[in-house]
This record gives sequence, structure tokens and C-alpha cells, in this order.
Amino acid sequence: MRREELRTPCYIIQEKKIRENLERLKRICDETGCRILLAQKAFSMYSLYPLIGEYLSGATASGLYEARLGYEEMGKENHIFSPAYREDEMDEILTYCDHIIFNSPAQLKKYGERVKKAGRSAGFRINPECSTQEGHAIYDPCAPFSRLGTTVEKFRSELSEAEIEKLDGLHFHTLCEQNSDDLAKTLEVVEERFGDVLHRMKWVNFGGGHHITRPDYDTGLLKKCIRRIQEKYGVEVYLEPGEAVALNAGILLTEVMEIVENGMEIAVLDVSAACHMPDVLEMPYRPPLGGAGEPGDEGKPYVYRLAGPTCLAGDVIGDYAFAEPLRCGERLEFGDMAIYTMVKNNTFNGMKLPDIVLEKEDGECEVVRSFGYEDFKSRL
Repeated sequence: MRREELRTPCYIIQEKKIRENLERLKRICDETGCRILLAQKAFSMYSLYPLIGEYLSGATASGLYEARLGYEEMGKENHIFSPAYREDEMDEILTYCDHIIFNSPAQLKKYGERVKKAGRSAGFRINPECSTQEGHAIYDPCAPFSRLGTTVEKFRSELSEAEIEKLDGLHFHTLCEQNSDDLAKTLEVVEERFGDVLHRMKWVNFGGGHHITRPDYDTGLLKKCIRRIQEKYGVEVYLEPGEAVALNAGILLTEVMEIVENGMEIAVLDVSAACHMPDVLEMPYRPPLGGAGEPGDEGKPYVYRLAGPTCLAGDVIGDYAFAEPLRCGERLEFGDMAIYTMVKNNTFNGMKLPDIVLEKEDGECEVVRSFGYEDFKSRL
């Protein structure tokens, strides 16, 4: 099946681009000895886990179900971090995960001995209180009043020497779609505040948010950071990017259903920002669209507001300019739709979930998963 034969809406994941991203990540591992994990919270298309497992060391989870998915479908190293673990899930987590990372002194006190008795590696998430992000605090784990990670003051006042001895590693995650210069700044603060503890660890996890597969990413500086920490503290270094694995590797194929006018031309599509690309509203951001530009771009005089079919008034993807007028039935392709789409989509208003399609390296398309009424009904 070719792309033009697919029904809309559908996510098209491009195997060639996934492999290119993985090859770039694998080079970092080969040249530094670090270990890179897939953060499933960004991309959980498990039919590709065997491919991902050829290049990466394993997966990391944010909860029980992701942990089970990584264990069953990738079968390599399996890490987990959660701000708080449920008592009735811990035994199951211990069967799936080899690295369990705690968020607070209380969680370590509650579960630490249990983790060690199970022969698992115990980690602890620190908050270096080093904000490097610009924009919304919702994406900044170092923002004031953050619940993610433990500050140095709390670490030193609430953990005993015996409890620190239970730890195998430290974890921090402070970045979001950032370059390695922000990692370098963060590491300076981590060393200043936790350097004496790092000397006692077996590993350190730099977390996610590293846009390693972005064209302008400074991989040279990343490698310097990794090597310096390895050599200075004698630890193994982990990174757990999610976006970098599937960055620019997906398309959301949609069709124009109707065009209405109310002060401007508005094209109603068969995809919804609220249902099928939630980060457009949550982030927020304007997704790239093939063949379209910004309003005011030369040679693109036809401006449309692209919107979804739900009853939410704000279900708007954005304003785009085209060289020719749009027509009902025309197909459009939104880019960078592999990450934070399938993992976040929903059936608000009874919207149909898009098919999941794998576009193989030869251009052939395979429908990996289709959804219907029962997928909507079974959740309610």
C-alpha cells in the first residue's frame, strides 16, 4: 500500500527516519561508552521496539504499564521513575524493572530495602535547582515548588548515611528540547551540590530532553560532558531521550472536510488538535505543514485557519498560508507527529483515533493498528 491509498486520519511513522535517529544515538554510545534508553512517554510504538533495541540499551518508564510494555516488547534494560509508587504495584514493578528511581527521601525509606533485597538497582532523583528553560514553567522540573526531584537541602537533612549507601545512582532531568550547552550548565551545578555523593555512585542518569538528533545539536559538547563525568567519578552514564528517537519521523495525514468563512477562511479537518495532537494546545506550538507557510509569506496569498471537527471552540491547529486555494477533499500532511501524539491522544467528542501506519524504507505502508467504536466505548 502506498501513502495515497491510506485512509485519513492516520499517523505515518517513517522507518527510515527512525533508523537515522537511532544510528546517530548509537554513535554517541559507541564513542563514549554511555548507555541510551528510550523514554516511552514520548514514543511507545512497540512494533518498532525490536528495531530500537538493536541500537539502544533499553527503555525507561514513568509508570507500571510503560514498565511492562518495555519489559515485554524490548526485553533489555528497563528503568522506571515515578514521583510516588503505589504499594499494590511495587511487587509487579520489581518483576519488570532492573533500575528503580525514587523521587523523595520518604519513598526511598519506604521501598529502598525492598528494592535491594530484590537485587535491583536503586536510584534517586535530585533537583539541582538549575532552570535553563525559557517559556512555561509547566515543562521545567526546576521551577519553584516543583514536585520532581529532591533539593540538596532536603537530601542532606532527610537522608542518613545508611540510606545513601543503599543508592546505586543519581538521576536528574531538567531539560526539554534543549541543546548540550544547557546540559553543561546543569552539570556544573549538579557537581557543585552533589559531587561528593557522585563519587559514591555506580551510575548517573542525565535524564531526557536532549534534542540529540536535531540538526544543530552540539554532539561534541555532549560527548565531552559524558566523558568528563565518567572519568572524574568512575560512574556509568545514562541518557533517556524520548523525542530524539522519533524526532521528525512521523506525519499526521488529514483531509479537508469543509471550508467556512467568518472573518477569514477556516478549513475544518478530520483531525483534532485536542484529540490527536494535544501538545499543539498544551505546549503550545504550531506544527509544520507540508507545502504551507506563515501568513504573509511571499507567493502564498491564501490564508486559512486549520481547525478540528470537535465542539471545542479552541480546537484550532493554527493559521497557514498556501500558494493555491484549499479544496474540500484535499489531503494535508502535518510533520513531526510521531512524538507526544499516539501516547497522548484521546476520544473526546467520540472522535475516532487515527490509524497507526509504518512507512517502510522502500515506501510501502503497513497499517499497524486501526481503531473503531469499541476503542471509544471500552474506555467509558
